[in-house]
Amino acid sequence: MKKVHLTREQRYTISAMHKQGCTQKQIAEAINKDKSVVSRELKRNANSKGKYAFTSAQEMAQMRKERMRKPRKLHPWLKKEIICLIKQDWSPQQIEGRLMLENKPFVCHETIYKIIRKDKAEGGILYRHTRHQLKHRKRPVGKKISIKNRISIDQRPKIVDTKQRFGDWEIDTIVGENNIGAIVTIVERKTAFMMMHKLKYGRNAKELSKTVTRMLMAYINHVHTITGDNGTEFADHQNISKILKTQFFFTHPYSS
Repeated sequence: MKKVHLTREQRYTISAMHKQGCTQKQIAEAINKDKSVVSRELKRNANSKGKYAFTSAQEMAQMRKERMRKPRKLHPWLKKEIICLIKQDWSPQQIEGRLMLENKPFVCHETIYKIIRKDKAEGGILYRHTRHQLKHRKRPVGKKISIKNRISIDQRPKIVDTKQRFGDWEIDTIVGENNIGAIVTIVERKTAFMMMHKLKYGRNAKELSKTVTRMLMAYINHVHTITGDNGTEFADHQNISKILKTQFFFTHPYSS
C-alpha cells in the first residue's frame, strides 16, 4: 500500500477543522484526501491527552520522519542484483518496483541513483545505462521576492510568549493542491480563537493585506501584535501594521 504523507498545511487544516467540530468526511474533502487518512492522522498523532493539535502533531510526524531517514544496510547480494539490472538498462524506478513485487528488502530509487553516482565518481560506466546518463535540465528559477523592513520575532514583546493577554495574533496561509487556491488563517494566541477566509487571488500580498485588515478591523482595539512566517504573501505587512495600528513580526527563516 502506498504511504500517504500529509503536508504541514494539511495538518493545520485538520487541526483547525477538527476544533470547529467538522466531520472527518468534511476534513477529508477539504484536504483532498481519503477519510481513512484523516482518521489515521487523528489517532496516530494525538498528544498525550488524546487530543489532536497542529503543533504536537507536526512535531511527532517530523520525529518519525527523521527516524525513518536512518540509512538501511544494503546487503552485498542485493547490491549485486541491482547492478546486474542496471546493466540490463532497467531504470532505478523499475528496479525499486521489481524488488517490492518480489518482497525483497526495500531499496528506494534514490538509493539506486546513489550507487550509480558513486560508481561514476570512481570511474565506472553504470551511468551510461540510465536514460539521461545522470544529466538533468536546470529548473527555471523564478524571480525572488524580498520582504522589506521585516521585524524579527526576537524583538517581539516577551509578554506575547506568556499568552496572558488577548490580542496577540498569529497569521498563516493554507495553499491548495498544485498551488491552486489559498486560505488565510488568523489565530489569537491566548484563546486559540481562529478566523479563516478564502483568498480570491491566492497568495497575492496586496489582496491578502486587504483581507486581513477587514478580518481584524472589528478587534482593532485588541490587536497588539501579529506574527507570521516569511512567506512572500506577507510582503505588504507594513500596510497591515499601519491600518490596524499594530506591529507585524516575522519568525526566523524556515521556521513555522
